[in-house]
Amino acid sequence: MTTARAQSRLLVIACGALAHEITQLQKLNNWCHIDLQCLDAELHNRPKLIPQKLRAMIDKNRGQYERIFIGYADCGTGGEIDRLIESYGLEVDRLPGAHCYSFYAGDERFSQLSQQQLGTFYLTDFLVEHFDRLVIRGLKLDKHEELRDQYFAGYQLVVYLSQRVDDKLLRKARDAAEFLGLAFSHEHCGYGALESSLHEQVLRVS
Repeated sequence: MTTARAQSRLLVIACGALAHEITQLQKLNNWCHIDLQCLDAELHNRPKLIPQKLRAMIDKNRGQYERIFIGYADCGTGGEIDRLIESYGLEVDRLPGAHCYSFYAGDERFSQLSQQQLGTFYLTDFLVEHFDRLVIRGLKLDKHEELRDQYFAGYQLVVYLSQRVDDKLLRKARDAAEFLGLAFSHEHCGYGALESSLHEQVLRVS
């Protein structure tokens, strides 16, 4: 049963890697009737767990919101997020595409980038900010330097798909590429389909 309060509220259940960006979009667009709840960004290391975590969050919050929006693309779940959404019906939807790189850059541009250089490692603002934790320490490269060449042997290029215009983040992205021993390229994407998808959801509850 949907409460009276729920009739004008949108819940976004998102990857923690998108928390800062969604919060910024809320402020920029004055989206006062969005509530945000995030799952741990490190679930991307165990994508099979994402659908069950989402189901638990949806079940906990159904009836309290007019709509629920999933702030994930497919994200390595092999279609399981889509199957989860189908089981709930029209009140639930998700971000487009296979992963955050494609919905930031757009499917067409991401496809172009992928074809231009095979063996590309992509960074977003979140990954740049947390490169030490997620890549260096996460892959134990701080303790075993030889693993870097093993993990990244097939890569040639780092492409930084930035959301914000930030010289500090750009320098950190360049440093990350240098650490990995790879060439570097930067493309500013802004918020891409993250913003347009959220805007569409907001209109549905306005």
